Amino acid sequence: MGQSLNETLNETLNTALNKSNPLQSLASVGGHAMVLPTAARYSKKQPFAAPVLEKIQLNGRGSVKETYHLELGLEESGIVYEPGDALGVIAENSAALVEGVVDAAKLSSDALVSLDGTTISLYEALQTRYELTVLTRHTLQEHAKYAESQAIQTLLADASRLQEYLYGRDVLDVLHEFPVQYTPETLLATLRKLPPRLYSIASSLKEHEREVHLTVAAVRYETPSANGTRRKQGLASCFLADRVPVNGCVKVFVERNEGFKLPAHPDTDIIMVGPGTGIAPFRAFVEERAAIGATGRNWLFFGNPHFTTDFLYQTEWQQWLKKGVLTKLNVAFSRDQPEKLYVQHKLLAQSKEVFEWLEQGASFYVCGDKNYMAKDVEAALRHIVQHEAGISAEHAAEYVHTLKKRRRYLEDVY
Repeated sequence: MGQSLNETLNETLNTALNKSNPLQSLASVGGHAMVLPTAARYSKKQPFAAPVLEKIQLNGRGSVKETYHLELGLEESGIVYEPGDALGVIAENSAALVEGVVDAAKLSSDALVSLDGTTISLYEALQTRYELTVLTRHTLQEHAKYAESQAIQTLLADASRLQEYLYGRDVLDVLHEFPVQYTPETLLATLRKLPPRLYSIASSLKEHEREVHLTVAAVRYETPSANGTRRKQGLASCFLADRVPVNGCVKVFVERNEGFKLPAHPDTDIIMVGPGTGIAPFRAFVEERAAIGATGRNWLFFGNPHFTTDFLYQTEWQQWLKKGVLTKLNVAFSRDQPEKLYVQHKLLAQSKEVFEWLEQGASFYVCGDKNYMAKDVEAALRHIVQHEAGISAEHAAEYVHTLKKRRRYLEDVY
């Protein structure tokens, strides 16, 4: 049986996280066999080159979105992951952006630079080692040392204006707006190293042996710049969508996420809220629960603009429903009616049953946008608890907070 309202409000967190041991592999050092965890073999510094087995665009013709399902091979890597984990992708900057930065800095792509004891071209360094698509405060501060611009100093002194300025801009924008004659070394000194991009894994290893799947939305947008409007791309999303073909390879590693795991007991019910690409880990959750024969019920809330073009993995969800693996499915297609309809509205429409599931011990999961969606979903859940339990807003907030403390309300938001 699940917890009653009072039990949920009063019970304290008294269980530790379950730690799973990664599979181990043998390596030979000095003629002696030793055991190395897989995590030590493949990491951000030493990624695995995973072949792209399949790449499918999930949206229908005419959609304003561009979402891809990618299947990557793990071959004999020994890499293991669990539902809820993320895959780190080592992406490369586009040729157009690299060439633009080199030209704006008045440098040569063939100029040689020394990095980590090796000599490579400036072009290769910018393409593979440094962040160009996201402008950070650090880069702007470093650029200000060379640009000698009062406008930059004024920006850096105003936190709200600075945040607005940084949003949507990249390194090339700054070089256009505040030109500087750099040397290759001084240019690289202003930049931060290129971090990997993390994507929620969209598959269960039990269902797809030696594979890992991703759900990736290609990010493309336009912004005004000193030289007119510029078209821009997300680093990893368009690297995966445009520049890595099927049979090509992507450098990857697994990033463990202990804060977003399935319940320890397979008979526990789960409620999953994942609009857009937030659906990814829940595909993994349902595949895993089906593979292990979990008896807990599974309820999914999914949202996107249009039913006909944006119902990601529609056939799979319908099959899971038919088989009884997916107990309930509620969808919100925001642009299919005059008034916008989102996942939080679907939650509110199912208020009574959502609360019943929580009272019976269900775990609640949210994946997707943290700035708006996640906050709206939490507000909706508080309203549900307040209304169904007949308690104050303060006690409803405490109820939800207790769910979080007891790891029954988990978020993977970005």
